[in-house]
Amino acid sequence: MNLHLLLFFTLFAVDSVFGQVSYSIPEEMAKGSLVGNIAQDLGLEIKRLIAGKAKIYKRNNDEYIELNRERGVLLVKERIDREVLCTETELCALHFQIILENPMEFYSVTVQITDVNDNAPAFEKNEKTFKISESAIVGAKFVLERAVDLDVGINGLQRYELKPTDNFALKLHNNADGNKNVEMVLQKPLDREKQEQISLVLTAVDGGEPQMSGTMLIVITVLDANDNAPVFTQQTYKATVTENSPKGTVVATVTASDADQGSNSKITYSITNTLDNVRKLFEVNGENGHVTLLGNIDFEKSRHFQINLLASDEGGLTDSCKLIVDVQDVNDNKPEINIMSKSTVISEDAKPNTVVTMINIEDADSGENGKVQCYVNENIPFILKTSTNDFYSLVTDSDLDRERASEYNITVTCSDEGVPSLSSSVTLTLQISDVNDNAPVFERSSYEAYIVENNTPGLSVFTVKARDADWNQNARVSYILEDSSVNGVPVSSYVSVSADSGVIHAVRSFDYEQIKDFQFCVKAQDGGSPPLSSNVTVKMVIQDQNDNPPQVLYPVQTGGSVVAEMVPRAADVGYLVTKVVAVDVDSGQNAWLSYKLQKATDRALFEVGLQNGEIRTIRQVSDKDAVKQRLTVIVEDNGQPSRSATVIVNVAVADSFPEVLSEFTDFTHDKEYNDNLTFYLVLALAVVSFLFITCLVVIISVKIYRWRQSRVMYHSNLPVIPYYPPRYSDTMATGTLPHVYNYEVCRTTDSRRSDCKFGIAGSQNVLIMDPSSTGTMQRIQSEKSILDEPDSPLEVRLL
Repeated sequence: MNLHLLLFFTLFAVDSVFGQVSYSIPEEMAKGSLVGNIAQDLGLEIKRLIAGKAKIYKRNNDEYIELNRERGVLLVKERIDREVLCTETELCALHFQIILENPMEFYSVTVQITDVNDNAPAFEKNEKTFKISESAIVGAKFVLERAVDLDVGINGLQRYELKPTDNFALKLHNNADGNKNVEMVLQKPLDREKQEQISLVLTAVDGGEPQMSGTMLIVITVLDANDNAPVFTQQTYKATVTENSPKGTVVATVTASDADQGSNSKITYSITNTLDNVRKLFEVNGENGHVTLLGNIDFEKSRHFQINLLASDEGGLTDSCKLIVDVQDVNDNKPEINIMSKSTVISEDAKPNTVVTMINIEDADSGENGKVQCYVNENIPFILKTSTNDFYSLVTDSDLDRERASEYNITVTCSDEGVPSLSSSVTLTLQISDVNDNAPVFERSSYEAYIVENNTPGLSVFTVKARDADWNQNARVSYILEDSSVNGVPVSSYVSVSADSGVIHAVRSFDYEQIKDFQFCVKAQDGGSPPLSSNVTVKMVIQDQNDNPPQVLYPVQTGGSVVAEMVPRAADVGYLVTKVVAVDVDSGQNAWLSYKLQKATDRALFEVGLQNGEIRTIRQVSDKDAVKQRLTVIVEDNGQPSRSATVIVNVAVADSFPEVLSEFTDFTHDKEYNDNLTFYLVLALAVVSFLFITCLVVIISVKIYRWRQSRVMYHSNLPVIPYYPPRYSDTMATGTLPHVYNYEVCRTTDSRRSDCKFGIAGSQNVLIMDPSSTGTMQRIQSEKSILDEPDSPLEVRLL
């Protein structure tokens, strides 16, 4: 078998890379035969075919050609019979595309199938019978059955031979469609008496190498005279039929006439087509010539038919004509959408005009019915671009954002222009893969957390939460405590943050009185590469707990001095005795203080203001009221539970200081004695030895001191005049009254009965006595040794 290879190679570019290449091979090639080196002809490397997963795409399922990617060649996959593949066309070709991926490319390939003389001419019947009257005139024509050769071109039917040629000659008529009508022409009158039956052999010969032929036996029975043959009114009839017309539809009517009379004029109509599907689709009524449909006509399979009709009378005379039936197209085929190659996943950072899918569109209809327009659904970032006729590329039209849409259902709809229009659609699902393009975002712009002081270290305080719009690892958020300091101390010593959950824990126990609030930053960082992050400020507010009792500022509770507030006996009702002043270092309601009188020498005489702590008289003071009044005031805060402090306020009800001093000295000594009795008993044994020695020294000192005093008084005749420095005050006093009192003291052997001479009176009636002195007043030594005077007046400070 000779192999003739014709190569036509064309390359062109549209949006992607496209090309076209053509080959020509003979039919009946063995499996595995070489069609062509497609890699070389397309200018592609073998590794490109392998890496691009090159494959053959064909619209139908018949695969006669296969691609060997490793060799880069096209091979015959199945036996190719041109006569089976192309039944009605002389030109026969296989059309397919070669698709490559990454990037997407496709090339159109056409393989022309040339004919091989593998079919001999054949007649439908091996024998044909004619009844011819002996009266048939010379030149009478008799239509013979045509032979059919499935081969084409030089291999097809070329000529006919008729033997013997004593009475008949063969005549051929060329039709416009390229076929030949075969007629047998009477050249010599018949004589039934000489030869009643004549046998002829019709041979059909093709032009192939080797030459092939087929034969048919013609048997002629010579009848008695019938000298007029039927004649059709037209040699060629034309009719139109719409595809999908129902069975029984009358396509056309043919008419023939015969000049004879009687039985010789009775005409019978028949179809003479052979070796095609005409007889399966059409039939003719033998009596009236109506041509009707027998089967379904499909425009997409056959667009026109030629029906050969024969009119015969009973004398054997015939005439022939042809009926040309054109099939009108009906829009009965939806566009077919074929996915040539597609991507199921695309990155969200894909650039515009990235090819996603390549589509082939085919509509079997013709004209307007076969014109197809395709479009995709709206509001998606994809469009269809026409690559070549019937080929579309689905490309990205704008930037993609997975966080806005992680998946697209792209519906491609194709509609033809027929009436009514037919359409078909296909839905493509495209996943958008994630790119780390979103930083974590906190739920709030800032946070404020609260924790009660004296908390347990490690306590969970608050949770910060950030969300990342990305996916998977890119959306995995970790929380980090940013380095900073609070009052010079690293913030990590105050709080910690859980990296996974964002839970903020207290590292230490907080004291509201030391720190009331502080701020720190938490960073949320995703797991992308590179990672993205954002910060948020958290303000930690320490809430107060009632852990501090009230502190009394006034009156001051001293260990040694006795503070007394003076109330004159002439004081009216509501007289302000003093005011208890207290503070609480807590805050809020924990620092709201209330004052209550817990104990009192006479509860009917004094009251304490609940809110202001003012001690006032609630009745008129009488002479019967004791000079010494002891009040116990409790100060409570409003916390839960409540805390309190107690202060003792000594009040002197008297009009003169001597009376006050007399009463409070006893009180002081008694109190001192009672409070320290136990302490002195314990120390008595320890100091007894020391006291013995001290007594000896004191006795000797006193003797010397009295001797010196007697000597001074003996030699001096001047009166003793006391000296008072201006606003002289006791430096050892611990009282709280702001003013100073100077007074004279006339001492007796009992200091509690001494008289006091007052100087300047203060605005506050408070008397402070120092119980540490041996008498009721402190002894002051003047610059001129006033102690040398035996009865010197002393100056005492009153606050």
